[in-house]
Amino acid sequence: MAGFDRDIESMPMGMYTVVSEGGSTLSGGQRQRLLISRALVNKPRIIFFDEATSALDNATQSVVSRSLENLKSTRVIIAHRLSTVIRADKIYVIDKGKVVESGNFDELMAVGGLFTELAKRQM
Repeated sequence: MAGFDRDIESMPMGMYTVVSEGGSTLSGGQRQRLLISRALVNKPRIIFFDEATSALDNATQSVVSRSLENLKSTRVIIAHRLSTVIRADKIYVIDKGKVVESGNFDELMAVGGLFTELAKRQM
């Protein structure tokens, strides 16, 4: 779940490895994946992510994204990274506290507005 299984397998005692309180023995990305896994284990109907993959490299974020796509949950995701939202059903672009654009990736790219400008910086 969330790609954390590989981390567990590589730990000295696998699933039985003691992780210190606060997860100080884990990297930032490992902590994020652990928290995502904990949030998903009970199969919530709706889940909110606020920059949940910001500490992950692109390859790991891709693994997490594929894992999340298999969920039968509504996901509300706040993100700056294009690859996090590119397959979203609906994207809301917020500028100075107001929704200025909405649509899926293709619709927003066709408009040529703020989303397009921001997306092109990451392509």
